[in-house]
Amino acid sequence: MRWSEAFIPTLRDAPADAEAVSHVLLVRGGFIRQVAAGSYTILPLGQRVRLKVAGIIREEMNAIGGQEMMPPTLHPAEIWRKSGRYELMGENLFRLEDRKGADLVLGMTEEELFALTALELSSYRDLPQIWYQMHTKFRDEPRPKSGLLRVREFTMKDSYTLDIDRAGLDAGFEKHRGAYQRIFSRMGLDAVGVEASSGAMGGSESVEFMVRSEAGEDWIVTCANCDYRANVERATSAVAAVEDGEREDLGRFPTPGLRTIRALAAAHPEIAAPDRQIKTLVYLLDGEQVLVLLRGDHNLQEQKLLDATVAVEARAATPEEIRALLGADPGSLGAVSVDGVKIVADEALRGRFNLVTGANEDDWHRSGVDVERDIRVSQWADLREVTSGEPCPLCGGALDLWKGIEVGHIFKLGTKYSETFGVYVQDEKGESHPIIMGSYGIGVERGMAAVVESSHDEKGIVWPVSVAPYETVITVVRADDPATVEAAERLYAELGDSAIEVLFDDRVERPGVKFADAELIGIPYRVTVGPKGVEKGVVELTTRDGLITEEMPLGDVVGYLLERVTGQRFGI
Repeated sequence: MRWSEAFIPTLRDAPADAEAVSHVLLVRGGFIRQVAAGSYTILPLGQRVRLKVAGIIREEMNAIGGQEMMPPTLHPAEIWRKSGRYELMGENLFRLEDRKGADLVLGMTEEELFALTALELSSYRDLPQIWYQMHTKFRDEPRPKSGLLRVREFTMKDSYTLDIDRAGLDAGFEKHRGAYQRIFSRMGLDAVGVEASSGAMGGSESVEFMVRSEAGEDWIVTCANCDYRANVERATSAVAAVEDGEREDLGRFPTPGLRTIRALAAAHPEIAAPDRQIKTLVYLLDGEQVLVLLRGDHNLQEQKLLDATVAVEARAATPEEIRALLGADPGSLGAVSVDGVKIVADEALRGRFNLVTGANEDDWHRSGVDVERDIRVSQWADLREVTSGEPCPLCGGALDLWKGIEVGHIFKLGTKYSETFGVYVQDEKGESHPIIMGSYGIGVERGMAAVVESSHDEKGIVWPVSVAPYETVITVVRADDPATVEAAERLYAELGDSAIEVLFDDRVERPGVKFADAELIGIPYRVTVGPKGVEKGVVELTTRDGLITEEMPLGDVVGYLLERVTGQRFGI
């Protein structure tokens, strides 16, 4: 492709609203343009990258026996109501009505449609199956931001395993884990598989693949001493035991103006250290008022609360709702002798006594609280959020907390959708069983953005060969010099004949402009052809990663590049 004929609208300045590095560089490099909040046109350079990412995904899915389908994006709302996700997805689901009054939705994922397709399976002999699709999805994202990282329209690869038993599901899950590791490696991403919450997807085991980045919206907990890795929504740590002393009777004491854990601990250090206080929170879970109890020095991880209670929506109660329920304001709340309200307590409080908590009367607290004796706990669960430096639950090493981008997610769905839609097959004895499903997703454009977040410098993007829009750019220093242009044209033809993807910068521009553009868009190799070099029969070859430049005989360039890019196309 000749640059003079290509549409590559590079910009000198970053967009005013761009925060993530990938957003800045993909816009400046002429890869994408925003149409509306969370909606982007993928320009020619971006489309070349997008197709390469999709190609890698497709190759690895096919390699594990995946069969590609093309389901519709427009779904009848009826099937989403049947699965329960019409209500579950809330405002994130795009809903519409056609001219005949039929309710429709724009699909976010394809569990319902693939379950319906699986109705054509009848016997264990039809299994296992791996089906997948890769096309446009929609999500009514409330706060689109960070370019391609959080959008309302996107390309998603969703695949599904269908098996007769749990052993088959496990095998399909591990096939996908391996395929995902190969996909991300080929894309040049250092993706870490971490234990995660299944959230609204349901199911049991769930693994997210995370790439470390400050642009990420997930917090990840890892241990440098062992293989412990988890999203903060699932992470645990070793909680040191606290000495409670001798059991005391339940007491009551005045605490005027003391409304925080810290203030109470400072005023009564002998009995109310933070780890000897009970923090009482009031939440509404799917509309039901619930008391949530944690140790005073621990914070609630809300997704853990949702997972433990199998609730869909959670929100903190308002001050008015709290006072109506308990008769006091936040800062004086407790669960002692509370009846008629569900109480969910964190495991760190199990067996604790001689604790301090609010008395449900403003400016009063209770002392000597024995959790088992004085509080009617409805459910025990791991609710606390892990913090950096806490001991690893496996080896005791210090845990590290870092931000990451989710580039893939795999779930063991189980029989939720097959039972809902009546997808049963007969085993070898003629007995019917619901098909066991797994669900596996990768976002294509999000993957593009993650590569940029992971591979860039102050000059611009540094694409790995495997996903680069072009493998080589030829930069002509003097487009008005016939000998230079002739040598560059000959090299351009030879590279093309060798199936090397080359962008020929034949523009009549200053060399500095050409170099800056080539570095911005991140082509892995640049061959600079100039009059002085042509006279000596040499060119300059610059590797974009590190901007390392070497002089090379003109006749050696094609062989050198062919050797380099051939392996790198496959992430080698």
